[in-house]
Amino acid sequence: MSGREVLLDTETTGLEAGLGHRIIEICCLELKNHVPTGRVLHRLVDPGRDIDPEAERVHGITRASLLGKPTFGEIADELLAFLGEDPIVAHNAPFDLGFLNAELARLDLPPIDPGRAIDTAALARRRHPGLPASLDALCRRFGIDNSMRTAHNALLDCQLLAEVYLELLGGRQPGLVLGPAARPPRGAGAAPPRTRTPRPIVASEAELAAHRAFMAGIKGALWARLEPETYGNETMPG
Repeated sequence: MSGREVLLDTETTGLEAGLGHRIIEICCLELKNHVPTGRVLHRLVDPGRDIDPEAERVHGITRASLLGKPTFGEIADELLAFLGEDPIVAHNAPFDLGFLNAELARLDLPPIDPGRAIDTAALARRRHPGLPASLDALCRRFGIDNSMRTAHNALLDCQLLAEVYLELLGGRQPGLVLGPAARPPRGAGAAPPRTRTPRPIVASEAELAAHRAFMAGIKGALWARLEPETYGNETMPG
């Protein structure tokens, strides 16, 4: 197992791939062992059609801004090479894969297997049933600063989703807290990191006596060499 995953996000001309809507922005972000490596593929795409006003209000991308950008067919090989055969992580994965496979079908290319997808929206609903599972809601829940997200943007959404995905899996190091400074809070209103109160374990006198009795029966015991004043020197080799 390579530990490689590809985080994917798209913006589109509308909500229904089956009605002829197209991808206008796509971003892929490489993860290794669930952590971004820094490798990113980000492209704006000329869809060859108008953008629904409702969709434009969501992402702010205009038809005019896409004139002269490459078509999906011109970036398809680069995109497929980046995706490779690794799992694809996406928020509401059926939406993104539906559009991606519609674009591939137009080029007579085989579809992406939906079985490769890891849907972070579904993962969030399983982890936190009954709670909102939007990207903004998850950022607030995990203390991730999303204040710059004034509109949907595939690159920014990928960067935020990378942090959300890590938290959904249990955090940067599940179950391990190295100290108060190990993970500072992120974003306004984030809870401060939890601190651990040391709990020293001190053996009782009865436990110490039982241990001394046990060690007395071991010839050449290492503990007797290290602490002869405690265990006596009768078990030390001559």
